[in-house]
Amino acid sequence: MLRRKPIGEIEPEVEENSLKRTLGLWQLTAIGVGGIIGAGIFSLAGAVANGKAGPAVLLSFLIAGVASAAAAFSYAEFAGMVPKAGSAYTYGYAALGEIVGWFIGWDLLLEYIAIVAVVAIGISGYFGFLLGQVGIHLPAWMLGAPGTGDGHVVDLFAMILCLLTAFILTRGIGSAARAEMFFVGLKVALVLLIVVLGVFHINTANYSPYFPFGFSGVMAGAATVFFAVFGYDAMSTAAEESKDSTKHMPKAILYSLAIAMVLYVLATLVLTGMQKYTEIDPESGFSSAFNAVGMPVIANVIAVGAIISILTVMITFTLGVTRVWFSMSRDGLLPAWFAKTDAKRRVPVRVTWLAGIGAAIIAGVLPIEEAAGLTNIGILSAFVVVCVAVIVLRYRRPDLQREFRTPLMPVTPAVGVLFSLWLIVSIQNLETYVRFVVWLAIGLLIYFLYSRRHSVMNPDSPRLGGNARR
Repeated sequence: MLRRKPIGEIEPEVEENSLKRTLGLWQLTAIGVGGIIGAGIFSLAGAVANGKAGPAVLLSFLIAGVASAAAAFSYAEFAGMVPKAGSAYTYGYAALGEIVGWFIGWDLLLEYIAIVAVVAIGISGYFGFLLGQVGIHLPAWMLGAPGTGDGHVVDLFAMILCLLTAFILTRGIGSAARAEMFFVGLKVALVLLIVVLGVFHINTANYSPYFPFGFSGVMAGAATVFFAVFGYDAMSTAAEESKDSTKHMPKAILYSLAIAMVLYVLATLVLTGMQKYTEIDPESGFSSAFNAVGMPVIANVIAVGAIISILTVMITFTLGVTRVWFSMSRDGLLPAWFAKTDAKRRVPVRVTWLAGIGAAIIAGVLPIEEAAGLTNIGILSAFVVVCVAVIVLRYRRPDLQREFRTPLMPVTPAVGVLFSLWLIVSIQNLETYVRFVVWLAIGLLIYFLYSRRHSVMNPDSPRLGGNARR
């Protein structure tokens, strides 16, 4: 259980089921930005300003960003050493042992799929609102999961979005990256539009009181918006599809977080300056703010842009789950059938469709609150593992070549560990812990019944007897 995958063996290899190296630095950065900026800026900013932090929501984003950066530095150091798919799974496997890698990988399969579902549900809500604005009223049965409204049976639009995202990724990483760059460009342009137009409608009186809920409200807000400041972790799963992973991946991780934080700070400054925090709509903050200053056309443009741009989050996290799944299968911890790649496009088509279908089922039948309950705790657990692993490996293997070195070692990763643990403890929903433990228990059962024996790190593994590819 404690056997570690030697770093020297985690090198790009040419094999039937390898991935195609297509992505450059800015394509990787776009995928990272696409995963970070989404519902956090278009939904969470307004909700946290209204109910938790007031105008100090800006500080909530900065605190969450600093904490996320502590983990980002650790990811960047690993990305500069390990040019393979899998991200936290592969890093944990190499530094802390197979059982740790297994748990993180197994955990991320559910977490990433759930994030895709949550985002799809959020987009579906915006879509229904826009249709109502133009007088189109769809049948109630297709507008939401059971229990979310009268006559609701399934969130059909959210399900279609999940399947559409899977389809985009099956077209090849190059096509997916081009789509991602287009949507990210729209997203950044939209945020800049909000800032440029909104700055002329700032009323500084709206910033007072700046701490209406005290500093505890700022910290509560930071715990909430932390959901909005990761995404680079899913992007790092594409290391094996980067043209020069060891050089480009660390830069892409840090660039994407820096770009996102600048946009978050500017946007929240405008939002809380345009409208009193008590009047901000928790669900569509920026649209309501522009409506309030007599710019309804811009409000509708923001709503449409939010729908389009949030799609990038779905693409990034679907990419993430498929690459973790692929990597675990290739390592023998899951059946080899999942690791089969398309002969022409060199992408893991099977797991991509399975991830899309899984996200579609969750998005179609669960309310957004329950779907969201499947996220966060797993991502935070991955952050803890990566931050601990980078410390362990720095002292265990100081000789390894590192294209990027985490600054202020071990203080920086320790901050990432402590903040992540604090956020895990801060989760109030008992069901979140129960689901997490049950999912890990299922994973433990699979590990001992299948994975431990079939692992390619096991000299007696059946996968080493010529049955690895079917």
